[in-house]
Amino acid sequence: MATLVLFNKPFQVLSQFRESGPRHTLSAFLHDPSLRVAGRLDYDSEGLLLLSDDGQLVQKISNPRFKLEKTYWAQVEGEPTAEALEQLRSGVILNDGKTLPAKARLIEEPLNLWSRDPPIRYRANIPTRWLELTISEGRNRQVRRMTAAVNFPTLRLIRARVGEWSLGELKPGELITIK
Repeated sequence: MATLVLFNKPFQVLSQFRESGPRHTLSAFLHDPSLRVAGRLDYDSEGLLLLSDDGQLVQKISNPRFKLEKTYWAQVEGEPTAEALEQLRSGVILNDGKTLPAKARLIEEPLNLWSRDPPIRYRANIPTRWLELTISEGRNRQVRRMTAAVNFPTLRLIRARVGEWSLGELKPGELITIK
């Protein structure tokens, strides 16, 4: 029977088990050598990371050809305009080509959001807003590059959902195992 682990990856943790100098890795939280990471989450991003001991499931989750939707909460610098949201919904031109259209909407700060250490940079004269973005690609740092391309850089990024699995009430470093 396959095992699937839903893990809330903390900020500044690498999505790998192999030690990497002074940086924290998944080995500080998970100790099952049969688990494989199903898709990556950047060192400076937080949220839902899936792991499994089932190679086919890992492929289904991580291979872009399956177009599994991933939902992110992005705290961006500034107040995104209707035009910027429409650009995200239409696809954004990045240095590696145009993205597929994203689902994009303004949201309030997510409920029960944990504080981040260190916190994002704060500027009294520049507001921040939260966006919810759903994409079905998996390009390197895609959400960050998309928001920057429409002139609203991402300050904090949290993956809330991958396919049918969501972060739920998991706090950073917590996990749920599904057999």
